[in-house]
Amino acid sequence: MDLTAIGVLAYGLYYRRHHRRDLLFAYVALNVGIFAVVSLLLVQRVDLAVGFGLFGVLSIIRLRSSEITQQEIAYYFVAIVLGLVNGIASELPLTALFLDGVLLAIVYVADHPRLLGRTRQQVVTLDVVHSDPELLRADLESRLRARVLHCVVTQVDYVRDVTVVDVRFQIAEAAR
Repeated sequence: MDLTAIGVLAYGLYYRRHHRRDLLFAYVALNVGIFAVVSLLLVQRVDLAVGFGLFGVLSIIRLRSSEITQQEIAYYFVAIVLGLVNGIASELPLTALFLDGVLLAIVYVADHPRLLGRTRQQVVTLDVVHSDPELLRADLESRLRARVLHCVVTQVDYVRDVTVVDVRFQIAEAAR
């Protein structure tokens, strides 16, 4: 069940939507590793706190090791949770199957392109400094050909005449 669940998550959902091949191996290997460790802990009757401590350590190490998006972090945690669920609930296969289904269904819906497919986020470097927020918004809308929902200036360099802006915007239906 665990291999099926991680296969659906990694290959069926994540890769088909995000196309990052490098994270496929990470998700699958992490999931199978967590599943094996939790299964061994349960067979040896070791305290489950050790397993959850391992979960925390692996999470911190992985999250600090490279830049990944919040979306990829969510897939990463679901891969961990699937391994934990299937390892812990190995004696309750229907419960594990139900929880696998719930987790995968939630990821499928929450990350579905139709849910918020027109909304985007981007860091934009402009070759101009705008002192008026409305002029900045108009400039961004013109350049992005989209409606700006929110923007935050993260850096201004008056010497080089550069502005860095974190923009949330909604593309027009025709542009999709």
